Amino acid sequence: MNPATVEMLSGIANQLRIHSITATTAAGSGHPTSACSAADLVAALFFGQMRFDPKNPQYRNNDRFILSKGHAAPLLYAVWAELGVLPVSDLARLRQIGSDLEGHPTPRLPFVDVSTGSLGQGLSVGAGMQLAARVDHLDFRTYVLLGDGECAEGSVWEAANFAGIYQLNSLIALIDVNRLGQSQPTAFGHDLDVYKRRFEAFNWRTEVIDGHDMEEIIEVLSAAGLGTQPLAIIAKTVKGHGIPAIEDKEGWHGKPLSKEEAARAIAELQPKARAAGDVPIAPPRAVAPDTRVAPEAYPPIHYKLGELVATREAYGTALARIGGADERIVALDGDTKNSTYSEKFMKKFPDRFFECFIAEQNMVGAALGLSVFHKEAFVSTFAAFLTRAHDQIRMAGHSMGNIKLCGSHVGVSIGEDGASQMALEDIAMMRAVAGSVVLYPADAVATEKLVEQMARGRGIFFLRTSRPKAPVLYDNEEQFPIGGAKVLRKTPGDKVTVVAAGVTLHEALRAADELSKEGVGISVIDAYSVKPLGTDLIRSTAEQTGRQIVTVEDHYIEGGLGDAVAGELSGEGFRVHKLGVRESPHSGKSEELLARYGINAQAIAGAVRALI
Repeated sequence: MNPATVEMLSGIANQLRIHSITATTAAGSGHPTSACSAADLVAALFFGQMRFDPKNPQYRNNDRFILSKGHAAPLLYAVWAELGVLPVSDLARLRQIGSDLEGHPTPRLPFVDVSTGSLGQGLSVGAGMQLAARVDHLDFRTYVLLGDGECAEGSVWEAANFAGIYQLNSLIALIDVNRLGQSQPTAFGHDLDVYKRRFEAFNWRTEVIDGHDMEEIIEVLSAAGLGTQPLAIIAKTVKGHGIPAIEDKEGWHGKPLSKEEAARAIAELQPKARAAGDVPIAPPRAVAPDTRVAPEAYPPIHYKLGELVATREAYGTALARIGGADERIVALDGDTKNSTYSEKFMKKFPDRFFECFIAEQNMVGAALGLSVFHKEAFVSTFAAFLTRAHDQIRMAGHSMGNIKLCGSHVGVSIGEDGASQMALEDIAMMRAVAGSVVLYPADAVATEKLVEQMARGRGIFFLRTSRPKAPVLYDNEEQFPIGGAKVLRKTPGDKVTVVAAGVTLHEALRAADELSKEGVGISVIDAYSVKPLGTDLIRSTAEQTGRQIVTVEDHYIEGGLGDAVAGELSGEGFRVHKLGVRESPHSGKSEELLARYGINAQAIAGAVRALI
């Protein structure tokens, strides 16, 4: 091995340490010791191994780097300063409100694909990126830097299992085993064999190295991509390496050096540091740009009014229908594809379908990785199980990501399976995600048209689908814009506006029929778009019914449709009476449960009578 190369990369590593110390001391906060432990690994990667175009960080065949241990952000920023993409002077603005060099990386920076920092998620994203490479026949590699502390997260092992099953041999995990967590030493300290055995159990190839021996690092990196297995490089490192006063000492996680301490540390590092401005970066293989966009129109749909179709089945039909016209679409499922009906897509497009098994956190993370490469990633499972992946969904929002979630089997209307299977928190959960769109169709036509809207849109979309069959309400040509709503019943003299969605919309229509026999008219609105809400239509309709509104939903009363309506109309003099589930439900038949928890036609009619 060329000694000059080893010396050069070791010098760059020390320069990265200097930048990390300088930036965190200027900020008065941050994680210099976590950055210093990984500096040798990162220097070898960026300046000796990876193939990428620094001037075009988003080039689709660039090797990818994910800083799963996102608190080491100063190290990543230091790399891009040495590459000339950031002015070195910007590093002193770390963590300032006017700077995009935040405490943990976000895609506000062009060289960051996804937000990291909530630990345990980077490996799933990397796996998704490698699925995209496989679909698009690209040869880039994805390198994920993990801390040993985050390897306590179950999501890491979901991702490891998945990558081993799919033999993602261009996925490389680098485990920075520096022994020290935030508040105490990690569970296994420097016992690297623990990590080796665990990754090998998931069908990974492993290499155990000294993470500060540059010659050894270069050697194992040169073997990346060989064989059929993903590669885990398990590196023994020292937290705060290069700063003798605090090396391997507890109490220094997330703590910057004082100006005096920083000056001493930099003085010790400087003689063996070197800038990287003159180091050539290997270019990626040139590939054609991805020019695929949504088609001008999708194939038509064919339903008959009154036909009984479950919205969960219409979702699967829609995916299969539009998948042929739109090659951007990929689908992921968590071993529920025969219940979510995503199997319809799988049967037609097996190369674009990924079974993620019962591991929802990894499924959502992989979808985010796929979306980086302009895939329209549709993720489906029972909505109750998406709550397991709430943190991944939350981080996708912070990543300004583009994933399409479908949660089926919602509410008490699923029937006999019982409370553990009934999603009753999902609307509240998804409404709270930054930039999310929450959709809840009541029939097959609305479902199919909303799936089209999801494929065309960008952001975090959640489609809520139901288990029971329901009659088709709408003509095949009806359109369902995001943020819209539909008035299904309205007559002069209506006393109350009832706002419903999904299963309860059909109950509201039955209530309208029952009340009409008593000479009481109600306006009924289909709030298929819960976020953004069709506020203007709800407002204008309710203004004609004495500002009296009843909301009804197959969801817990907290955080759902009722709270959405009440929040949007707050302070405008509307009286909103909310019907929803108020206790942990029981098993039973669908109609029994709707009655028991006060969200069926009779309950709606009773609420209307109480208001007039």
